[in-house]
Amino acid sequence: MDQQELFDRFVDTSLPADQFHHQQHVQVAWLFVRKHGMPAALSEFTAAIKRFADAKGATGLYHETITWAFLLLIAERQARNPAGTWPQFEAANPDLLVWQPSILERYYSKELLASDLARRTFLMPDLL
Repeated sequence: MDQQELFDRFVDTSLPADQFHHQQHVQVAWLFVRKHGMPAALSEFTAAIKRFADAKGATGLYHETITWAFLLLIAERQARNPAGTWPQFEAANPDLLVWQPSILERYYSKELLASDLARRTFLMPDLL
């Protein structure tokens, strides 16, 4: 599936949940950053991912700190080294595509990310 189809099927929630893994999360977030810019991507992607989770019966999986932290990292990387295509961005940022261990472990303690507060609202990193 091409990136426009991925984006459209994510937004309209027709993308099967088993086809939306970490790499696709990052790719769709990158597409939102490119399409909406920051900070608009924060609200647009957040609304879309909540809608997607609700449609898949996974409402409780949404995590605000993880979502916003990845969006902010993606936006910073894109600003520092603009990539015109997803394959260019992907090749330049392989650390963003690894779920375990996540790049967020450099910035956040496991305790903070596991907290209910971090799920509900964006929290600043507690490491580094």
